[in-house]
Amino acid sequence: MTTERAAAEPLAKTLRDAITRLGRRVRQARPVGDLTFSQLSALTSLQLAGALTPRELADVERVQPPTMTKIVGKLEDRGLVARTPHPTDGRQVILAATEQGKAVYAQYEQARNEWLAQALDRLSPEERETLASAADILQRVARG
Repeated sequence: MTTERAAAEPLAKTLRDAITRLGRRVRQARPVGDLTFSQLSALTSLQLAGALTPRELADVERVQPPTMTKIVGKLEDRGLVARTPHPTDGRQVILAATEQGKAVYAQYEQARNEWLAQALDRLSPEERETLASAADILQRVARG
């Protein structure tokens, strides 16, 4: 192990822990509702991707297809997701968020953004500037 690598490992652990805790806290900031984290995650993936097959959604969410079938069924029951025939493969369907699903997603996003904005308001201008720089760096790291 190189000296640089050994020096980076404690920072990697600290960053991973902080990002995990922050991500968990942001996910907990949500409007009153009874969508599970799995349902919200699937709805978010459909919102971001536009439309996916059930298999693609299961892959994105890293769950088994039978699990995704149950999640999608609950979202369909609420009118948040709709199935349409696949344009080239009659054996498949395409899943997409409905207008109601997009509205629910927007409510969750607003609640999360409001929580984080309030947390950032408690920081000094210098700390917010540091976080802005760190956010740019983390985006680069995330892109690989």
